[in-house]
Amino acid sequence: MDNVSIVVHKRDVTGTRAAKRLRKSGLIPGVLYGHGKDAVLIAVEPHALRDALSTSAGTHAVLDVTFEGQKRGHKAIVKELELDRVKSNVIHVDLQEIRLDETIETTVSIHFEGESKGVKSGGMLDESTREVTVRGVVTAIPEHLVLDISELDINETLKVSDLQVPEGIEILAEADEVLCSVLPPRKVEAEEGVEGEEAAEGEAGAAEPELVGKKEEEGEG
Repeated sequence: MDNVSIVVHKRDVTGTRAAKRLRKSGLIPGVLYGHGKDAVLIAVEPHALRDALSTSAGTHAVLDVTFEGQKRGHKAIVKELELDRVKSNVIHVDLQEIRLDETIETTVSIHFEGESKGVKSGGMLDESTREVTVRGVVTAIPEHLVLDISELDINETLKVSDLQVPEGIEILAEADEVLCSVLPPRKVEAEEGVEGEEAAEGEAGAAEPELVGKKEEEGEG
């Protein structure tokens, strides 16, 4: 995990109105939950939070949190981010203070590597999930897990059990949980359906002249 520095401000006022005023002033309200200590209300500048979470570790980075005007830092991780439903920007952040030798549970993203055999043959890759929950010492948590899909063929799947996990890391998801699969080509199925319809129409069309001819003969007699 990357270590990233971020400066935050202490705040004293709580409540929905106070949080709205804080956002209008250009700051993001939040809370730093202490390690065996009382939680501290904080405010973060949007650009500072954005920069801290823009490393390769993303939201899994270990943050070196420093209060404005102080030198001593607090190691913390992002516990929760609340996003605006419309604009999708961060409107509240919860940080959790940690020890570097502490075992934690967190979600880690999965990077699918390579192009599968099935996709090369016209199939479509179906990604069931792109992250899993893991447990391990803070400093051992990987930025992401890699899953090689190059040998994955049509109608085949890769599961949690297929992930290569670093030593000391435990995946908490079920081993048989599907991560991705390759679906058969839809185009072929569609063409077969069209051909079937055309054949049915052709048969119906061929029968019509015979029926008309019979009617005409009957009328003439």
